Amino acid sequence: MNAFFYWLYDGFLLIEQFMDAGGTVLWVIAALTLAMWSLLLERFIYFKTDLNKDFQGFLKRWDALPERQSWQAHQVRDTLISQMRVAATSNLDLIKTLVMLAPLLGLFGTVTGMIDVFNIMAVTGGGDAKSMAGGVSKATLPTMAGMVAAISGVFGQIYINKTAETQSELLKDRLTVDH
Repeated sequence: MNAFFYWLYDGFLLIEQFMDAGGTVLWVIAALTLAMWSLLLERFIYFKTDLNKDFQGFLKRWDALPERQSWQAHQVRDTLISQMRVAATSNLDLIKTLVMLAPLLGLFGTVTGMIDVFNIMAVTGGGDAKSMAGGVSKATLPTMAGMVAAISGVFGQIYINKTAETQSELLKDRLTVDH
C-alpha cells in the first residue's frame, strides 16, 4: 500500500514540474480542459441514462394526442422533435467555445514564453542557454497543451452532435402522422 502512495506522490510531483515548466497559461489551459471535459462527461452520462427516458416521454406525449392529422398535431410533432434536439445538445455551444478557446490560450502561452526568452536574451546578451531553455519550454508546452485539449474536445463534440442528430431523426421517424 505504501508503494502506491509513493507512486501517486511521484506522479503529482511530475505533473507539478510539467505545469511549472509551462507557466501560468498552462494552468489556465488545464482549468479550461477540466471544465470542457466535465461538460462532455455530463453529456455522455445523459446519453447513457436519461436520453432514453426523455425519448419515451416524447413518444408518450405524441401517443396521447387524440388525432395526428391536423395542423396543431404537426406543430406538436415539430415541437417534440425540437425539444429532443435541445435536450440532446444542451451545453454544446459552451463546449464548442471552450474547444475554440484552447488553441488560442496555447498561442497566448507561446507569446508569453517567447517574451521571457527575449527578456533573457536582452539581459544576458544571448549567452545563457539554460535560462533561454526555460522560456522556450514556457513557449512550447502551452501550445501543445492547447492543441491536445482542442483535439480531444473536438472528438467529444462530434460524438455529441452525431448522437443528438441520430436521436432527433429517430424521434422524427417514430412520430408518425398516421393514426
